[in-house]
Amino acid sequence: MNEQVQKLVNNLIQIEHVSSTLYLAMSNYMNKLNYRGMGTWLRLQSEEERTHMLKLIDYLVDRGGTVELSSLPAQPSEYGTPLETFQKVLEHEKFVTNSYRQAYEYVNQANDQQTLIIIQEFLKEQVDEEAQSQTIVDRLRLAQNNPAAILILDQELGQRKPIGPTGGAGAGA
Repeated sequence: MNEQVQKLVNNLIQIEHVSSTLYLAMSNYMNKLNYRGMGTWLRLQSEEERTHMLKLIDYLVDRGGTVELSSLPAQPSEYGTPLETFQKVLEHEKFVTNSYRQAYEYVNQANDQQTLIIIQEFLKEQVDEEAQSQTIVDRLRLAQNNPAAILILDQELGQRKPIGPTGGAGAGA
């Protein structure tokens, strides 16, 4: 495996690792505010990001690469209103999508077809990640700080199921 591609995959591993801890911190914050459904949704999102990280780690090891886990930045303990929190989720998902797009462009130029395939899988999943986040943001905007509407959305988000063994995203928005 090309050394630059290995560094790129390690960077994606770090992004997924940070994503997992970010969503776990957000989950804890929503639970603290007693939005247990949103907390559940974010906890499951954290687990999904960890699954992505592990998939990339396994891929790198299978290709004979070296996994380099970096230290994680501390996450904030507060994220504002539910709307502000999920706006941060959407912003982060757009960052992740852009990171995979850049990785795709580099790996395509490096002509590493195997890595290109795994990055394509993640890019495809990012469509759903952004769509779910956007739907939640849109619905929170629609609620306009109406406590009853926010609690109904909270209850709905709490019905999200864990990802399946195939790694597909859980429903919930």
